[in-house]
Amino acid sequence: MSRTTFPPGFAGTPGGEPPPTRLRIDPTGLRRPLDSLPGVGKVTARRLAAFGLETVGDLIEHFPRRYADYRDRKDVRDLKLGEEATVRGLVEKVSAERTARKRVTVVRAVVRDHTGTIEATWFNQGYLTRVLEPGTYLSVRGTFRPRGGRPTFLVRSHEILGEDDESVHTEGLVPVYPASEQVSARLLRSLMQSVRDDMRRLGDPLPAWLRLKEGLPTRADATLAVHQPRTPDDARRARARLVLEELVLMQVGLLLHKRLRQERVRATPFAAPGRLSAAFAAGLPFTLTAYQRAALDEIEVDLRRDTPMRRLLQGDVGSGKTVVALFCLLRAVESGLQGALMAPTETLAGQHAETARRLMGDLAAVELLTAALTARERREALARIAGGEAAIVVGTHALLQEDVTFRALGLLVVDEQHRFGVEQRDELVRRAENAGRAPHVLHMTATPIPRTLALTVYGDLDVTTVAGAPAGRQPVVTRVVDEARRSEGYEFVRRQLRKGRQAFVVCPAIDESESISAATAVAESERLRAGEFRDFTVGVVHGQLKPAEREAVMADFKAGTIDVLVATSLVEVGIDVPNATVMLVEGAERFGLAQLHQLRGRVGRGTARSYCLLFSSAESGAAKARLEALLETNDGFELADRDLEIRGEGQVMGARQAGVPDLKLARLARDRDALVRARALATTILDADGELAGPTNAPLKAAVDEAFGDELAWLLRA
Repeated sequence: MSRTTFPPGFAGTPGGEPPPTRLRIDPTGLRRPLDSLPGVGKVTARRLAAFGLETVGDLIEHFPRRYADYRDRKDVRDLKLGEEATVRGLVEKVSAERTARKRVTVVRAVVRDHTGTIEATWFNQGYLTRVLEPGTYLSVRGTFRPRGGRPTFLVRSHEILGEDDESVHTEGLVPVYPASEQVSARLLRSLMQSVRDDMRRLGDPLPAWLRLKEGLPTRADATLAVHQPRTPDDARRARARLVLEELVLMQVGLLLHKRLRQERVRATPFAAPGRLSAAFAAGLPFTLTAYQRAALDEIEVDLRRDTPMRRLLQGDVGSGKTVVALFCLLRAVESGLQGALMAPTETLAGQHAETARRLMGDLAAVELLTAALTARERREALARIAGGEAAIVVGTHALLQEDVTFRALGLLVVDEQHRFGVEQRDELVRRAENAGRAPHVLHMTATPIPRTLALTVYGDLDVTTVAGAPAGRQPVVTRVVDEARRSEGYEFVRRQLRKGRQAFVVCPAIDESESISAATAVAESERLRAGEFRDFTVGVVHGQLKPAEREAVMADFKAGTIDVLVATSLVEVGIDVPNATVMLVEGAERFGLAQLHQLRGRVGRGTARSYCLLFSSAESGAAKARLEALLETNDGFELADRDLEIRGEGQVMGARQAGVPDLKLARLARDRDALVRARALATTILDADGELAGPTNAPLKAAVDEAFGDELAWLLRA
């Protein structure tokens, strides 16, 4: 019997013991604290630590976000009024005075080079009178302009130098670092000067053959060039090298993680398709699209192997992913095994169970396991699951609780996969493993994923895409409605309702509080019931309702006894009401682009033309860009790429994905080609040395171990 419980300790270790703790050695000194650097006292060290910089290694990997081009150093005689430039010279005289109202201190210094003098001027920097004195050699960056009837050099930045010193802040390509009020870019530039020797000693995780093949500089040379480039080309080449390294490490780690996990356990291969598969396909009320058939062919190859499938099934809204997943679940039943479908909410689980029963008929017994069951109903359901009478089980995370025992679980489908990180995916699978046997796992998401994210956040999974949409599906007409036209928007909805159609009204989340969001939806439903939709039946559903109450409201809406359903964004997934032709989104600027596309996908499921009205007050910025993107296309994959460009991978990925190292330099929207190249290189490396055991890969193995943490380190040593 296959238990969904998992033995204590770390999965797969002898005796269930946790992986050994790594002994951290520091031959390069990169882990020494920053207060070991000259001029860094306890106060500065605390400020740096609060900014996220504690060690020399942290500092070196704090890369510039851009460069200020200060290569235009000039002699005094060559300065032109109105231009910005850098001048070097000796201080001849320093003075300070208060303005008439004594609110501003003006410091002036006469600075001479071999061609003439200028009067350098600072505002509100009175301390300079204690620092500057005749004979001080100074480099000043600023603008030469007339002030008070005489030419003045208004200083933007300065530094005191020896005559042969190299400038850090005012000349050449000056790195501009991410900084804060307590940690300035100037401080960071100064600190980088003191760790230059550490940069020169950096080891290189990339094998020599790879550097030679790709024409790459060493990591040490590239790191120095990123922090202190001579030319823009130097900076670009150095950044490209470090980006490729970062992405190769990530891809090697993800692929290694996938391969070692699959080698640790075996799966039960499925039998060849037979009577049940044919009956299911023949009984569908529609014809599978070419894209669905192609996806099934791809998945079938995995199901016939004894290597556990770890695959992501993705597709746009309405592309027919659920039918593909149900077909695969029936393949488990056909092979004498059980299938389980896990959804993130009870609403979605109920929707899936209803769809499965409707499409499968008597081909397989479908069991719904949710918190809404009574104690007796749950005991009976668990008995049917353990005995194998329940061929397909649908539920939430409760499916993987300790008291749930499957007779023989062959396939686990995890819906809305984008809510899980790498480590969470592993945990889900571990709980379904027993005695070295694991189910095949099909992760499913209705949020289209840019290829760059698919290779990173989901880099440990194979990806199958269901493109296109079922025949007859019409694109949803989308319009942005500003406050001045709100009444026209409501009238449009009323016209649809008078035709016998139904509508969603979705309220924005005010903050992270579920109770406040629920209260907002309730208040809006009461307002609409008494106002704009007083001639129609208005219902409300939100996350604070008990499961039975929520299901009752949804059932009424599906039955047509509720005309307008006011909801929080929980209707984003899992609600299928073909008669609903209008999605009205309040405060649309508060939603993400993927979420708005999902909401739009709740309508357009019937044969009538459907509409999405985005009520918004956004006039500029990222919010307006998101809304404009929705107006331009209904293609979820194109929108996913736009979302990545607008928000960046950090926000698109949500909270840091557990199990995936942070990116220091790479940006997925910008470095697509480098990521694809890194994937190919990682595959080549592991095809030649599957566990990085060879001496040439020792530095790479150590770097991957460091980036991915103890679990992968243990797998590498196991």
